[in-house]
Amino acid sequence: QVQLAESGGGFVQAGGSLRLSCAASGSIFRLFRMGWYRQAPGKQRELVAHITSGGITNYADSVKGRFTISRVNANNTVYLQMSSLKPEDTAVYFCNALANLRNYWGQGTQVTVSS
Repeated sequence: QVQLAESGGGFVQAGGSLRLSCAASGSIFRLFRMGWYRQAPGKQRELVAHITSGGITNYADSVKGRFTISRVNANNTVYLQMSSLKPEDTAVYFCNALANLRNYWGQGTQVTVSS
């Protein structure tokens, strides 16, 4: 079993920045990819960004140029640096990990951006 511990959400004004962190722990044999999804009220969960163990990244078009995902393989931690935040970035952000050929989810952290 793999556990994901998220931190770093909060409240920020438009144009501000936040950094999310997610640490994976447990019985990890192979941690292929980690990333972030988000879900706004009344909307489906969507990919924000993910990064493979080899450092290959993928971003949603809506966050390109504003968000940066990074990863420290040694401690199985992924970070999401969010800058130039907009009110439409308001959502619950969920950490995701593809580990041991299974998909794991964190409990989510709220990000609220005021206009």
